Amino acid sequence: MFSKILIANRGEIARRVIKTCRKMGINTVAVYSEADTAALHVKEADASVAIGGYAPRESYLIIEKIIAAAQKTGAEAIHPGYGFLSENADFATAVAGAGMTFIGPSPAAIRALGDKTAARELAIASRVPISPGSAGAVSEKEAALTAARIGFPVLLKAAAGGGGKGMRLVEKPDEFEAAFRAASGEAMAAFGDDRMFVEKFIVNPRHIEIQILADNYGNILYFPERECSIQRRHQKVVEESPSTAITPHIRRAMGEAAARLVENSGYTNAGTLEFLLDASGDFYFMEVNTRLQVEHPITEMVTGVDLVEQQLRIAAGEKLALKQEQIIAQGHAIECRICAEDVYNDFLPETGIVSYVATPKGEHIRNDDALNVGYEVTVNYDSMAGKLICWGASRDEAIGRSIAALDSYRLAGLRTTIPFCRYVLDSAPFRSGNYSTHYVAEHWKPEIPEELRDILAAAAFAGITDIAKRRTPVFSEQIICTNK
Repeated sequence: MFSKILIANRGEIARRVIKTCRKMGINTVAVYSEADTAALHVKEADASVAIGGYAPRESYLIIEKIIAAAQKTGAEAIHPGYGFLSENADFATAVAGAGMTFIGPSPAAIRALGDKTAARELAIASRVPISPGSAGAVSEKEAALTAARIGFPVLLKAAAGGGGKGMRLVEKPDEFEAAFRAASGEAMAAFGDDRMFVEKFIVNPRHIEIQILADNYGNILYFPERECSIQRRHQKVVEESPSTAITPHIRRAMGEAAARLVENSGYTNAGTLEFLLDASGDFYFMEVNTRLQVEHPITEMVTGVDLVEQQLRIAAGEKLALKQEQIIAQGHAIECRICAEDVYNDFLPETGIVSYVATPKGEHIRNDDALNVGYEVTVNYDSMAGKLICWGASRDEAIGRSIAALDSYRLAGLRTTIPFCRYVLDSAPFRSGNYSTHYVAEHWKPEIPEELRDILAAAAFAGITDIAKRRTPVFSEQIICTNK
């Protein structure tokens, strides 16, 4: 096992990796930009190295700076977290070239699966169902012909991307040209790659993902699914495990399909395969995330498996000690992402400084965050400030515990997604388990009178999180803000 690793990331994921390393007796090295000088992950690591700059392109995205920091401190391996360089094959190659271990898949596997069109081709070869669409990246003209063949609506997607960037829903032929050019332009800005592909849009789908672990000896495990259908702008906000839409038969079929794709790609370490599930129970492969997922804690909560520990053990050359029959969901877990956004204004990202914070505590409540007084959310980094994860012996218990925890969450100085998360969990569609990726469009319609909008904004900014009398999506003048 490694004696020292460097964490090429920041915030809550850096703290998450530090926690497991401390448990395993592994020393950690943090890197930090000028904006993160006083960050918690810097204070909690055993050593830290400044890598300069405020923006990611000046710090966390500079491969040479990360490698130099690792060499300077004698780190034997590098954990990339998620985001930044985590799915960058050149970074994985550079780590190996410097004589260190990249805690993740091989550069070849990242290239094979990180590229969305290449992953689709491998899925076909692995007998994994995919939605109809282009075989690979195509020109605007070829994409338009494919869309006409498979029928509208269609989705345009960036070949090199993820996280909703470079993606457009096109419902009519006359919208196609403008949508293609807008999506490809966004893809070039986000990934430096404007290649696009097109696929059939699945009506009212569920977004389901399968966590996998694979060691260097051919052993592959798949975990109980995560339901990730509560999204805005194709980005997740509330996740749960297991899904109410998945039967034991679908779970096994989806897990075995994921294992086939992983085996055929030569993939090792942790990864996630994402699928769309339609109303008839058919599922379609979307993409592979060649890293740890933001929502990995709910899998840990229902299985008791520390996924970061498994990542470290696999990277160190150990065999998986777990067997597939041991991977069983116990109870139910829900994750709410606490993002700095104005949920009453189309989820507009917020910037600001945390002036007060007190996260909920209690049995089966977990907070993964990097929050403290003075924590600043800027335009340079993702809007997610933390994650609230709650477990229950049943789904109803997990929902109840999550709502109570959200009501006791105190975070002042920023508007956040807390009111939205609470609304979702207490809504009839979510409680019934019958919802889709269109939840926000269909159910989140806060028609707020102008005079109340300022009150709600001020309450959220001040950390007042419990908004009473929210029985429908329409907010009446009788709204009462409680729990200061």
